[in-house]
Amino acid sequence: MFPQRLDVPEAYDIARAMMDGFNRHYRLFRTESARAKHRFETADWHGQQRAQRERIEFYDLRVKECVTRLEKEFKAGEQPMEVWHQVKLHYIGLLVDHHQPELAETFFNSITTKILHRTHFHNDFIFVRPAISTEYIENDEPAARPTYRSYYPAHDSLLGTLARIVTNFQIQRPFEDFERDIGYVHAAMRQRIDPMRLRANFQLQVLASLFFRNKGAYVVGKIINGFNEVPFALPILHGEAGRLVIDAALFGEDDLQMLFSFARAYFMVDMEIPAAYVHFLRSLMPRKPRGEIYNAIGLAKQGKTLFYRDFLFHLKHSSDRFRIAPGIKGMVMLVFDLPSFPYVFKVIKDYYPPQKDTTRAQIAAKYLLVKQHDRVGRMADTLEYSEVAFPRERFEDELIAEIAQFAPSQLEISDRDGDGNVEVIIKHLYIERRMIPLNIYLQEAFDTGLHEPRARAQMEKSVIDYGNAIKDLVAANIFPGDMLWKNFGVTRNGKVVFYDYDEIEYITDCNFRRVPAPRHEEDEFSGEVWYPVGPRDVFPETFGPFLLGNDAVREVFLRHHADLLDAAFWQSHKERIQAGHVYDVFPYERERRFPPSRVPLSPTPSKEMNHA
Repeated sequence: MFPQRLDVPEAYDIARAMMDGFNRHYRLFRTESARAKHRFETADWHGQQRAQRERIEFYDLRVKECVTRLEKEFKAGEQPMEVWHQVKLHYIGLLVDHHQPELAETFFNSITTKILHRTHFHNDFIFVRPAISTEYIENDEPAARPTYRSYYPAHDSLLGTLARIVTNFQIQRPFEDFERDIGYVHAAMRQRIDPMRLRANFQLQVLASLFFRNKGAYVVGKIINGFNEVPFALPILHGEAGRLVIDAALFGEDDLQMLFSFARAYFMVDMEIPAAYVHFLRSLMPRKPRGEIYNAIGLAKQGKTLFYRDFLFHLKHSSDRFRIAPGIKGMVMLVFDLPSFPYVFKVIKDYYPPQKDTTRAQIAAKYLLVKQHDRVGRMADTLEYSEVAFPRERFEDELIAEIAQFAPSQLEISDRDGDGNVEVIIKHLYIERRMIPLNIYLQEAFDTGLHEPRARAQMEKSVIDYGNAIKDLVAANIFPGDMLWKNFGVTRNGKVVFYDYDEIEYITDCNFRRVPAPRHEEDEFSGEVWYPVGPRDVFPETFGPFLLGNDAVREVFLRHHADLLDAAFWQSHKERIQAGHVYDVFPYERERRFPPSRVPLSPTPSKEMNHA
């Protein structure tokens, strides 16, 4: 219970020091995000990738700094709980007019759980629920930039309004042909609004900051007309001559969902009031959880906080039980799920079969690599938690037995809180969006029968996109290692995504080789490898027997992706990456791109890699 009086002077000082720690964190986070504009203008692609990777570490560094200060100045870990209750009340007072209160609450949780050694998240002391509303927060200073700008064009002034929207961002690099590109955008937008009568409230609302990721900058907004709202985004890229081009016009919730996918790197965006940005983005993508939107704009710790709140809410309003996840069991990860909840929970096993020469630390390092790397829409993001408590009655006995057999060091079943409720406590786990395993997705098509047009289309589309996924990973300097179908999943939009990371390597660390010609007949028919193989040697031509046992799958794969079985393909991309080339990655299909001139071009299938 909270105290009736605030009578401990140190309590306010501790709260103030914690708030200073958070303010320093967000100031540095925002500064680094704002610098993305200059890196885009100067085409500093390696700097952009490095900044995206390093920014992820900012939060933990600031938490560590703040904990050190509190222990040094206040012996914070020795303070009784009565003092910490007063600290929380003072901290809430400091949040009242704060512009990032929800982030500051999460920072408070991070600090206190480290100092007070809280063992898991069932703790009423931390901000399990928000204390401060994030509704209608505004910066009222005269020079402050608004969250979004509203534009009110008429039919005959839409072209000029679109030009003003883009020029308002003041990008310090010339366009290749600005009038041409705005003309493309105008034509695409007119197709969206011409069938509608313009209503009194017709307007374009555009977020005031650009969204930067990899080699692109994105204008994000929505069209409002009467009761209709249409989200849109305009990707701005560097053209072949180094001048800027507006590459496409994206419209609708599905396009924005792809742009802000959980399988892509986090955006760099300068935000004074992140909750206002999330509120706006949620209006564009109402089906996307707020936690995933916070993740997408680089605020992953807040994403974790909201995920956990959503999870507790779901547990309270459901009654199904956690079970072993369907599909082929992994050799290094134990996977379970709650059927009614669209995520899977992954635990690193305590021991692995002989063919898996790895350790817990190495597996965790692979997952961290994916977190910090450009995921190019092909690697699922993960949420990492420690000491997570679940109600024991929600676990199937078979699942408990599975964890006890394969990951006993990660399992505790106890009433640790002493509140009379027995809990299953998992020491360390990863959480990912649930997808349909690709092997199961293909089997569904086979079971229906490939003579049925929809089943054949499902098979062909997924096999083609599987190959595209591997090529996108190559572009991101990632070799997936184990490329079996079971290690890939199919999203709601039918996109193939990789999710098994224990064998990934950088392309540049691999040695791609052709299988040497047999020396004699005994070699040719031997079941053993007769040639020396290094620890990172890869022989792409040997992929076929493991992947292409089904004749229909083999035909589709070879028609579209035979180059993946050729060492020359892999080696050529390795050499380009080593030479410093950064591939373009497009979070939209190739046919959505504007042609490079005013002459309309019919989109044609490309033999080159298309990172859509």
